[in-house]
Amino acid sequence: METQKWIDAGYNLIIQYGPKLILAIIIWIIGSWVVKVLVKGSQKAMTKANYDESLKKFLLNLVNWILKIILIIVVLGTLGIETTSFAAIIAAAGLAIGLALQGSLGNFAGGVLIMIFKPFKIGDYIQAQGESGTVKEIEIFTTKLTTPDNKEVIIPNGSLSNGNIVNFSTEATRRVDFTFGVGYDSDIKLTKETILSVINKHDLILKDPAPAINVSELGDSSINFFTRVWVNKADYWAVNFDVIEQTKEALDAAGIDIPYPHQVEIHKQG
Repeated sequence: METQKWIDAGYNLIIQYGPKLILAIIIWIIGSWVVKVLVKGSQKAMTKANYDESLKKFLLNLVNWILKIILIIVVLGTLGIETTSFAAIIAAAGLAIGLALQGSLGNFAGGVLIMIFKPFKIGDYIQAQGESGTVKEIEIFTTKLTTPDNKEVIIPNGSLSNGNIVNFSTEATRRVDFTFGVGYDSDIKLTKETILSVINKHDLILKDPAPAINVSELGDSSINFFTRVWVNKADYWAVNFDVIEQTKEALDAAGIDIPYPHQVEIHKQG
């Protein structure tokens, strides 16, 4: 008798939940296939749109998990399990996690914006958030720069995406600005010709746009000449150092006085 009761109970459970279980399994199999198709379709679309590899992987994982959670909720509903409270628990957990990780979410959003709009790429020399350096890595939450003296700077993407960014590598050419100061007894015309002779002899300085040399200021102890030349971006630092050194030598050779301490300075642009 006792065994018969267990058999009857089992039979009733099969009758009651068997069709639902079979339907749930079918939904899971078909749903899993649909999820794979949607993820692959998203991957192809992102590849065609030239999404950054880091962003593409993250978004694909995000899409995959969201679709799987939806599928699980549908399967549970098919089995007769109340999903309203289940969804409410997920929403509450998401809210709690979101509040706890506000800063990280802001950095994540900033990383996504950087990867989509691409204000800079790996290898670019940028200035942002008071730091300057070559972009080494662009990650979901942070961007890493390598400074000229080989230090690593890590900047949160949230503040990076919301602030000003100066990208020195975007354009093919750059302007190098100098200010050379000479004594008040110096001949202005001769000084200009001397500086121009240095510029004209340098192979890395571009002829177009033409260099410019102008008296920019009558300082306390010197007449200051503001000098501008254009170069290919890869030649910036070579021209920077060469022109300062060669102009000093040329001014000395021409007998043009450079006050002590001399007033030669460079407007650094990265």
